[in-house]
Amino acid sequence: MKSTYMTPSGHKFRRLFHLLLIALASLNTPLLAQADEKTGTEKFVFMTNWFPEAEHGGFYQALATDLYKKNGLDVTIKMGGPSVNIIQIMAAGQADCIMGGSDLQMIQVRESGVPVVNVAAIFQKDPQVIITHEDVTNLKQLKTKTLLIVPFARQGFWPWMKNTFDLKDEQTRPYTFNIQPFIADKNIAQQGYLTSEPYSIQKAGVKTNVFLLSDLGYPAYSTTITCLDKTLTVRKSAVAAFVKASIEGWKSYLDNPIPGNTLIQRENPDMTSAQLGYSLSKLKEKGIVTSGDAGKLGIGIITDQRAKASFDMMVSQKIIDPTKVKVTDTYTTEFVKNLHILP
Repeated sequence: MKSTYMTPSGHKFRRLFHLLLIALASLNTPLLAQADEKTGTEKFVFMTNWFPEAEHGGFYQALATDLYKKNGLDVTIKMGGPSVNIIQIMAAGQADCIMGGSDLQMIQVRESGVPVVNVAAIFQKDPQVIITHEDVTNLKQLKTKTLLIVPFARQGFWPWMKNTFDLKDEQTRPYTFNIQPFIADKNIAQQGYLTSEPYSIQKAGVKTNVFLLSDLGYPAYSTTITCLDKTLTVRKSAVAAFVKASIEGWKSYLDNPIPGNTLIQRENPDMTSAQLGYSLSKLKEKGIVTSGDAGKLGIGIITDQRAKASFDMMVSQKIIDPTKVKVTDTYTTEFVKNLHILP
């Protein structure tokens, strides 16, 4: 485990859904000030979902290399954290857009009544993994194992995983973001984030198999750029500029991460170069940003087919009620479909 803060798989499931009713109560707050009179650029605040790390690399790269300024924006990146409700902050007008988790999470937020919209999907694959000991070579072999998952996974990947691999709720125990139970017991498997827990377990000297759920059919996008309906109306050009510059930043970060990593470590001194290197290597190895539709249509792409696949999966698993939310309200392709910024 990272010694100074919770692993990404932990914040992935805990950071976005606290105090949604408070977020709802904040929706009438005016949007942020829009212009910087001195520079002629338009102010724009983006909020990430955790402390700066490689999983945020393209955004920091765009900031470090002045890509935002070149696109007419004066961008501030605010960091999230374990007790930071980024949806509430956006709804209160203190951020223009946020870095969401999976599109599944944002669909659930939309269903709850907060009018969020995904405008780009930086991660074409959700980095959610299941980590097992060496004896497990197929997730159907988990039938005899104890599986550690966070409670909120029951509204995320778990229903899909349970039905796909014929598993049972009774096998699960809460994952407390501590890898020691896994290390101590070969009958335990656990959830994780591709760029985090496998690295920590590897450092502990334990040999594992790591299963990336997206490679096994799990349809979710991840690391979305998510905004409110009213922002897309009132600040459409600024959102378009931010999306374009951010995607340019991700392309640049994958090629030469030094500027972005330098800024990440300045903002988060606890982030080690070794962790940054490992995380980036896994993002590239597994094509988290560049695979699938991104290879033909560009980084950040959202397609109707993929968005519908996520939505339909959630409906089939009874995670959401389709009478309360429409798939077409949860995303838009407007800001990415014509960019074609290829890896």
